[in-house]
Amino acid sequence: MKTLGIDLETKSEVPIKDCGSFRYIDDPSFEILLFGFSVDGGPAEVIDLTAGESIPRDILDALHHKDVLKTGWNNAFERYGLWKHTGMYLPPEQWEDTMILAAHCGLPLKLETCCDALQIGEDKAKLRVGAALIREFCCPQKRPLKKWNYAEWITPDMDPENWGLFKQYNARDVDTEGYIRSLLLRWKPDAVEHRFWCLDARINENGMRADLPFVQHALEMDAIYKAELTEQAIAVSGMENPNSVQQIKDWLQEQEDIEVPSLNKKAVADVVANLKTDQAKQFMEIRSKLSKTSTKKYNAFVRCAGPDDHVRGCFQFFGGHTGRFAGRLVQLQNLPQNHMDDLSEARELVRSGDYETVELLYPNVTGTLSELIRTSLIAESGCRFVVADFSAIEARVSAWFAHEEWVLDVFRNGGDIYCATASQMFGVPVEKHGQNAELRQKGKIATLALGYGGGVNALKAFGADKMGMTNEEMAQTVDLWRKANPRIAEMWSSLDRAMRRCIVHKATTVDKVGGVRFRWDSGIVWMRLPSGREMAYYHPEYGESRFQKGKITISYMGVGQKTRKWERIETWGGRIFENLVQATARDCLRDTMLRLDEDGWDIRGHVHDEVICSEPLGGRSVEEMCSIFSKPIDWAPGLPLNGAGYETPFYKKD
Repeated sequence: MKTLGIDLETKSEVPIKDCGSFRYIDDPSFEILLFGFSVDGGPAEVIDLTAGESIPRDILDALHHKDVLKTGWNNAFERYGLWKHTGMYLPPEQWEDTMILAAHCGLPLKLETCCDALQIGEDKAKLRVGAALIREFCCPQKRPLKKWNYAEWITPDMDPENWGLFKQYNARDVDTEGYIRSLLLRWKPDAVEHRFWCLDARINENGMRADLPFVQHALEMDAIYKAELTEQAIAVSGMENPNSVQQIKDWLQEQEDIEVPSLNKKAVADVVANLKTDQAKQFMEIRSKLSKTSTKKYNAFVRCAGPDDHVRGCFQFFGGHTGRFAGRLVQLQNLPQNHMDDLSEARELVRSGDYETVELLYPNVTGTLSELIRTSLIAESGCRFVVADFSAIEARVSAWFAHEEWVLDVFRNGGDIYCATASQMFGVPVEKHGQNAELRQKGKIATLALGYGGGVNALKAFGADKMGMTNEEMAQTVDLWRKANPRIAEMWSSLDRAMRRCIVHKATTVDKVGGVRFRWDSGIVWMRLPSGREMAYYHPEYGESRFQKGKITISYMGVGQKTRKWERIETWGGRIFENLVQATARDCLRDTMLRLDEDGWDIRGHVHDEVICSEPLGGRSVEEMCSIFSKPIDWAPGLPLNGAGYETPFYKKD
């Protein structure tokens, strides 16, 4: 036996979508119902554990044999579920995930959508009846039905016909996953990527420790404060329900004689700017505090924490097109930032449950709780967090690709890139706290916003209009930045031409500036990264834009950022450069995390370009961790990397 394909059907009282697979499996109600498997790509077999059948001895042996490769779709679930079922740890080094193979090829992470993208026929595709069968057999019934004697759980003997269909569904999943693997196997990522996937598996299964007493008090305070705000809102407006959007619209119409089409964040800013009465201004200020949803993150910690107060499964390997991670459950990538000078003191007051003092010192309780969300994560007992990240990694990688030497020199000499950019743009010396210091902010916004071909709208997205820049000033800033960074700007069009030629001629091409290679292979354009990894553009085309008649553009099939649907996505040189830079920055993070792991650092999490380690008190220093971030990478000669970090008993944004 060389390979063993596996798919499980299970049950648990815990809702997996809200709480995650680790919490779902850790619950005492967890049970494996069906064990579907395939040996060496043969037809699937299904073991019905509810009928007293047991997993064959040779299959159990294969599960733990180092020379048998275990495969499946999103098989972290299977690996952890079987670990709990058998009582024996299953090392990720013996497994490969077909979902990650599909993601590497630019395909969706959802099995059903992947089947559609690959245009797999009904005889081999995932059966569409699965969701209904899972609701029937795998979840407690929310509305028990008379035909099943109002039972909370539906058992196979209560609906043998659908149970038979469920077994077919399980077998088909095994076969479909194996078929997709056979289609994509020739593009399997290399051994370094597999090592990174294994490291990710261990980070997810170790989890991060949540301070649940602190979280519970934060939730209690949020509830008290919002009850007080609701009373104030009623007193000011006279509304029965100040959370009702329709009642607010009607009240504003009556109070201010204005018609409000929407109360979303953007529309509310315009509404508030045009209010006339103090009463309406006071009400809308109260409502902004009432509508703050970031504190809901505290509920996620309670839902997802396991019996040992650890939150697991927060990171999705290859969650984005570039290979970057996506957040899951508590979504560490989207936690509010903290700017309080007395963060530790505020946190201790919340943890002690001292609401009166919190409200006295921090009148905007919800805003304070929002800033404290990150601090819900704490280091292991007897440890502290040591946190480090790459300094300005995307700006460094961009300049390195384009050979923008003046930028690289700034980084090599330890300079301030925002001051240097402003100086290059405006032709005068700029110092952070000295001469022409007011220009540094323009240099900063330009550096952050304009590296991928963006214009005035990109500057606005980074707040240039809010800091007082006019449209004319922003247009001038765009021109100045591009003149200061001509090789980066040249690379956008160079990449565009290279990919276009690859699509049209179905041949390998190279862009003239950064030397990036594109190759065509069976309907996929592969962009080769310096690390050796390749980034896929699935079923690319060069033709008329869907959005602008007469415009010819590059497009490919992918999951839309806004729609989350499999659709055709249009791109151009600036966006391709962004993909290239972010994918390369991700690979820098990969190699650095592997080095940290080899050096014995206990990695517990990571956010964008930042790594969070739990280390013993009095142990290794921040400087030691940062030195690993600053080490040269073999495949990126001349790329100046630098790490910055801090240590803390709880997670925060330094």
